[in-house]
Amino acid sequence: MFAWTQPSDWGHTLLIPGVSAYFIWMRRAELAPLQPFKQCWWGLLLIVFGVCWYMVCVFGPKPLYHHNIIAVGLALVLFGNVWLLFGTAAMRWLWFPIAFTCVFSQTLSEVLLNKVTFQMQDIAAYGAHFILTVIGTEVERNGNTLTVWGDGVAYPLNIAEACSGMRMLVAFLALGVFLAYTNLNNWWQRSLLVFCGVPIAILVNMIRIASMGILTQFDQNFTDGEFHELVGVVWMLPALFLYLGTLWVIRNLMVEETGAQRAV
Repeated sequence: MFAWTQPSDWGHTLLIPGVSAYFIWMRRAELAPLQPFKQCWWGLLLIVFGVCWYMVCVFGPKPLYHHNIIAVGLALVLFGNVWLLFGTAAMRWLWFPIAFTCVFSQTLSEVLLNKVTFQMQDIAAYGAHFILTVIGTEVERNGNTLTVWGDGVAYPLNIAEACSGMRMLVAFLALGVFLAYTNLNNWWQRSLLVFCGVPIAILVNMIRIASMGILTQFDQNFTDGEFHELVGVVWMLPALFLYLGTLWVIRNLMVEETGAQRAV
């Protein structure tokens, strides 16, 4: 629902099942020799446990009625079905696409987001203030509000929760996992690429807010409505290229030595 009503924040979740299907297609050579698949009845036990979890969350204590907690039960049912139908051998290749779907295809609750969002608002405010100062823009910071001065006129720019960059960070973590899984082989390279998604998302969000500070001097309406969302979408493109550049560096400049190379 949130993917349709808040596409700028959670629209990426609509792509996750397709990405997981691509992961499975990548492993078609490993899965082909396992056919016909041998069912594993242990998966049925996982399904029952997942259904019980779901029922307890829906009809049990009120604190458990939360979509992220309920999603655990749905994930168990999904894992159980795949294990039941395709067997243990196939799960060696199928568990990761399923886990990717379960983790990244759901939205995070506001309670969970707010635990991190407040700190990220401060980081975004500090960073945008620094960038605007460096490029020669007169700006003042008061908490999470930047005041940009132009021709003696003050233009306030409030960094709300939606501008903290948290949602961009979640999208970049999903992108990082995709790029790591499809382009890198070593676990440390994959981990490093996914970790790099954090500073890249934060940096791009700072630049985005700084650009809004510049635009607001021309028209304060630039910070509201559809144009505000458009600026966020536009900055996703250079962020993507920056991430791809990071992937190139990790893949080509940080190559692990083979046994033969060490011997020489």
